[in-house]
Amino acid sequence: MQTITGDAMLNGKSILVTGGTGSFGKAFIRTVLRDYPGIARLVVFSRDELKQFDMSQEIPEAHFPQIRYFVGDVRDKDRMSRALEGIDIVIHAAALKQVPACEYNPFEAIKTNVLGAQNVIEAAIDRGVRQVVALSTDKAAAPINLYGATKLCSDKLFVAANNFKGKRDIRFSVVRYGNVIGSRGSVIPFFLSRMKEGVLPITDERMTRFNITLDEGVRLVLLALEKMWGGEIFVPKIPSYRIVDVAEAIGPGCRKELVGIRPGEKLHEEMITATDALNSIEFNDYYVILPSIKLWDIDKFMADFEGKFCQLGFAYNSGTNPRWLSIEQIRELIRLHVDPAFSPYKGNPLA
Repeated sequence: MQTITGDAMLNGKSILVTGGTGSFGKAFIRTVLRDYPGIARLVVFSRDELKQFDMSQEIPEAHFPQIRYFVGDVRDKDRMSRALEGIDIVIHAAALKQVPACEYNPFEAIKTNVLGAQNVIEAAIDRGVRQVVALSTDKAAAPINLYGATKLCSDKLFVAANNFKGKRDIRFSVVRYGNVIGSRGSVIPFFLSRMKEGVLPITDERMTRFNITLDEGVRLVLLALEKMWGGEIFVPKIPSYRIVDVAEAIGPGCRKELVGIRPGEKLHEEMITATDALNSIEFNDYYVILPSIKLWDIDKFMADFEGKFCQLGFAYNSGTNPRWLSIEQIRELIRLHVDPAFSPYKGNPLA
């Protein structure tokens, strides 16, 4: 099985991004327009017409003739099917992601994250799409909240889609990564907003999380498009941070107030469980969780990309990860990816 590399991978292709007005969608679209000028068409598919209008002011069709703005919801299979006419590649980033909202509105999360995923799969098969990459989350590994459970369900649907595609030339794969630095609702913007009060609420001093930048997330999706055989879950090797280090990086001198772990929240995040690891391959910069039903020659897959099976008992956990961000590295990431003017002493009354 061959893979396509370099500019030829996207040259002349038509791509649709569900959730295209979200943080990842916008970053992916900017990257593709910059790095792959030979792209034929780039469709922004999302349900929020205001976000599409705002995005069209930043990335106008007049300057980028490849781009199209298409209002639609993954819950609507007919609309999804219409949008996929003539599309070669789908990046599925649409989801309900806020943990409390998913807990309070469980079936709404199921309709978007599970039923919507199946709509994307069926429409892609029917419309002759060639590649589909779906975005997952660390919360899908051994989930304890509904958001994680719906994303695990979604992952299973996309992997299993390779079993019933028939003779159609289409591949489905998944990318799974941790918390995106500075994303809406995450801890860094929250701490930045609270540092002026001189108190930072900490759920638990032992808490850790994986960290990835938007650019790294985009590169992971592009890597999946380049290397996918169909059915893999790609997991990047990324660093962890300690919540207490994030608090110190943002608000040195601020009082740290312990408030306890919230419902549906883990002390540490996992991306590969010990059970998953029995069926996982390690490469230089990433791991691959193999499909549970054999779809292709695993030995050839490992040889082509120089991989090896994970060791018995391995688990990819933010608390046991060998790579850690220092306090100064966290500050530099905030300057690069959240707020260029950030200073731990600016606006901090106790620093």
